[in-house]
Amino acid sequence: MDLNFIQVILVIIVAFFAGMEGILDEFHFHQPVIACTLIGLVTGQLVPCMILGGTLQMIALGWSNVGAAVAPDAALAAVASAIILVLGGQGKGGVSSAIAIAVPLAVAGLLLTILARTIATAIVHIMDRYAEQGSFRGIETWHVIAICMQGVRIALPAALILAVGAGPVREVLNAMPTWLTDGLSIGGGMVVAVGYAMVINMMATAEVWPFFAIGFVLATIKDLTLIGLGAIGISMALIYLNLSEKSGSSNGGPANSGDPLGDIIDNY
Repeated sequence: MDLNFIQVILVIIVAFFAGMEGILDEFHFHQPVIACTLIGLVTGQLVPCMILGGTLQMIALGWSNVGAAVAPDAALAAVASAIILVLGGQGKGGVSSAIAIAVPLAVAGLLLTILARTIATAIVHIMDRYAEQGSFRGIETWHVIAICMQGVRIALPAALILAVGAGPVREVLNAMPTWLTDGLSIGGGMVVAVGYAMVINMMATAEVWPFFAIGFVLATIKDLTLIGLGAIGISMALIYLNLSEKSGSSNGGPANSGDPLGDIIDNY
């Protein structure tokens, strides 16, 4: 579908905030489920973009910065794939193709991330000079410039995709053969499973596995709403915390969490 001028501006604004939130991490605009939903809201394609955002969020759950290793750019993946989905005009049927395109874009976004962080290093030295002079205004100004640079990191690719227009994007998507779109759909599903498996691998211990199992079983009950599932989840968390406290007090020390690192930190 073709976007009018106001929609294009709103999409770029959403992309700008998503880029900034990738650093600030306060309102989570960079999370796919929020970024895609906002783009769908301003473009009138809310339902397909929400489906896309939820699916991408499952993938992004397994992305995390560990040491010097930088995770793929979830903000760029969400914004670019949502724009491609909207411009393609395929609705829900284009979600799998958009996801398949999003993952390579997220990896390619690491180049922009590295560039932005390299420039930020120079900005830090500029702020140091203002700190030596006691100029708080100078420090704040360059702080805002550095944050805005992160927003431009996502807004610029978004503007380039919008500049290409709906026609070329639609032609490329329609030219994809059935075997390729089906393969991309299967691959996208596998990526989601791998991302969620990575999260479980980091979080799961012998003590919390029963809660995982109960949660998946409850999710299959159609009469339960999200509010009901949330209430059950909170109740189970309170029960777990209460049992952990009683176990720790009965043993005369902190409860064994099943996490060796956590136990070392607690003992320290």
